Amino acid sequence: MSQPRVLVTGASGLLGSNLALQAVARYSVVGITHQHPLADPGFETLQADLLAPGAVARVLDETQPDWVIHCAALADIDACEQQPELARQLNTELPGELAREAASRDLRFAHISTDAVFDGSHGPYKETDGPNPRSVYAKTKRMAELAVKAAHPQWLILRPNLFGWSPSGTHSLAEFFYNKLSNGQAVNGFTDRLFSPLHVGFLSEIILELLDKGEHGIYNAGSRDSLSKYDFGMAIARQFGFNEQLVHPTDAEAAAPRSADLRLNVSRLSQTLGRRLPSAAEGVARLYDELHNGHRQKLQAMAAASPA
Repeated sequence: MSQPRVLVTGASGLLGSNLALQAVARYSVVGITHQHPLADPGFETLQADLLAPGAVARVLDETQPDWVIHCAALADIDACEQQPELARQLNTELPGELAREAASRDLRFAHISTDAVFDGSHGPYKETDGPNPRSVYAKTKRMAELAVKAAHPQWLILRPNLFGWSPSGTHSLAEFFYNKLSNGQAVNGFTDRLFSPLHVGFLSEIILELLDKGEHGIYNAGSRDSLSKYDFGMAIARQFGFNEQLVHPTDAEAAAPRSADLRLNVSRLSQTLGRRLPSAAEGVARLYDELHNGHRQKLQAMAAASPA
């Protein structure tokens, strides 16, 4: 039996690019991009505006995938506050349409949601805890979960907090700390923001494994442990040999409402996979390895086709 053909939306983003590179080692992959085409990524790409009328059906018919992994989103929280209608179209309507079209073709479908669907008042959160999104971003992502559940009988939804290298070099908290600290710049680390960050490579492996096993349902996808964003910045500084004094502990101030305690209980995912999930420190160590094994450079080279 031939290996599944995998369609990845948002292939120029943090998760989409890493996931496509991970998948192409085992599967036939086509990555969908929109405003940021990729240069020689090592997998098939197609540039398309999935919000255009009929575009989703056309792309699925043209690419003929077996699995659809929806990573594309408007993930900038402040941009969502400023452009709520665009956020609704990209983050709610599009995943619902993708799920419907995938279901009509009997394709497996995975939707990437966010830990931000929780309000941050009492982590660690289980999948059974009631969402209470605070920001426009989080609200549109929660509505997408409901749309996907209604549209696809075998839906798979993951709620991650992820970090890693991206083609743009600016898409994750890890890159923010790395970019600042590597230039000797001071950076604030929030002591009152708790989370369970999972390296994007580990998340990519998990998504593919769940699809391969035919799993469906909803899963929290984070590291097995939790820490503050200040402690995460300190972990980056230590791992890369930067000056730890440049990471300043501070309380968070943000234009858009953000949840304070987004620790995740990942026992359900761990049980399904039959193993412990990686720790945040293991993710930071993998980030360091990827700086030296060519992975980061590969991602940056992929972005060369993107307009300035």
